[in-house]
Amino acid sequence: MFQGTGSNVGKSVLVAGLARALTRRGLKIRPFKPQNMSNNAAVTSDGGEIGRAQALQALACGVMPSVHMNPVLLKPQSEQGSQIIVQGRVWGQRQARGYQEVKPLLMPAVLDSFARLQAEADIVLVEGAGSASEVNLRRNDIANMGFAEAADLPVILIGDIDRGGVIASLVGTQSVLPASDHERIRGFIVNRMRGDPSLFDDGMRFIAERTGWVPCGLVPFFGRMRELPPEDTGDLAAGWQGRGALRIVVPLMPMIANFDDLDALRAEPEVAMAFISPGEALPPCDLVILPGSKATIADLDFFRAQGWDIDLKAHHRRGGRILGLCGGYQMLGRSIADPDGLEGNACRREGLGYLDIETELRPMKTVRQIEGNLLPSEAPVAGYEIHAGVSVGSGLTRPYVRLVDGRYDGAQSEGGQVCGTYLHGLFDRAESRATVLTQFGRMSDPFDNAQRILTALDALADHLEEHLSIEKMLSLC
Repeated sequence: MFQGTGSNVGKSVLVAGLARALTRRGLKIRPFKPQNMSNNAAVTSDGGEIGRAQALQALACGVMPSVHMNPVLLKPQSEQGSQIIVQGRVWGQRQARGYQEVKPLLMPAVLDSFARLQAEADIVLVEGAGSASEVNLRRNDIANMGFAEAADLPVILIGDIDRGGVIASLVGTQSVLPASDHERIRGFIVNRMRGDPSLFDDGMRFIAERTGWVPCGLVPFFGRMRELPPEDTGDLAAGWQGRGALRIVVPLMPMIANFDDLDALRAEPEVAMAFISPGEALPPCDLVILPGSKATIADLDFFRAQGWDIDLKAHHRRGGRILGLCGGYQMLGRSIADPDGLEGNACRREGLGYLDIETELRPMKTVRQIEGNLLPSEAPVAGYEIHAGVSVGSGLTRPYVRLVDGRYDGAQSEGGQVCGTYLHGLFDRAESRATVLTQFGRMSDPFDNAQRILTALDALADHLEEHLSIEKMLSLC
């Protein structure tokens, strides 16, 4: 099990790279994260939800994602509350304090999923969540030391030198953990070293001598990180990225979800994309994309509070195009109603009014993988749906996607200046990206996005083979 001294120390990426390295050695590897918190979800083949990081790790293993790779997924809907997904299905909603009380009820499902993966793998790589030293949450823990104890696992602790204080964070973790927990830690990794690695030789020795843990490697910063799908909004850098002539703007809303939708598009050489932070105006551009959201009404209120609705009107008046993805699609309609209070209090909001649709949020969530063709270009698309809303209205007579099962999805304004769809993964196929770029007179690079990610995973595996003592880690198990 790989745990961290804190959040965002690189656990997910290291597990993905190790999964790829060990899979290339001919071993059957499975990733597992008992509890994840993310609105960047993936859809499994059986219509379940897991964290996007575990889907990436499954790709590294060369297997299809399974709900058992991430049996508990928390999807934040507010500052303190989350929807709880258990083994791929909605289990309920809780505020943060209430969740602490129900965690013991979830441990059986967590252990069941882990046992299923153990039965089909040579090695299961387990990823912790947040910090191993959250002793205030230890009593009912299912994500870190609580799970390690329940499953009787050895632990390797990861610290991030790039953020500073890595010696104190590693040694300090040992000092605050009870003896039964810190004795489970067999080794440590220092991640994201920049500059001359030899400058930290003494630091590695100090940590090993003070803790008694085996040093498993000092990992330099991986320069191709941006080619891998980000899991946390903290990984989304504000400002312009890319130097292409096609300028695309994405407002960064608090409950943004499934933002990896944009990865393939922003990798296009002809594209420059900017995530716009709160408090900043939407700058002049060719296309504004409203991304997915886990709390659509709250994000719509936030959008208006920033004055972005006024900026969007000016953009539309200048002839700029607008695209809404899932929650962003709902915002572009006439209204959004939440009669059951699924996102908080029961309410109704006026939408931005660019598409002739009305949306009602309902308890039954749509979660499925889909394929189809963009309209009117007929470019093939493939991805997934994951939403709680049902949209109706005359705008649906001008759909954006025709699905292979005969259904239609999304809506377009007359002339196609504004479009919206529930489809996630719209830009993953080269043909659909080319359609979007052609609308602006730009050429597309016909790369396959899944292969692009796999190539980056191979580079990551090479990087870890060079800088980690993988055999030493395996000997600690």
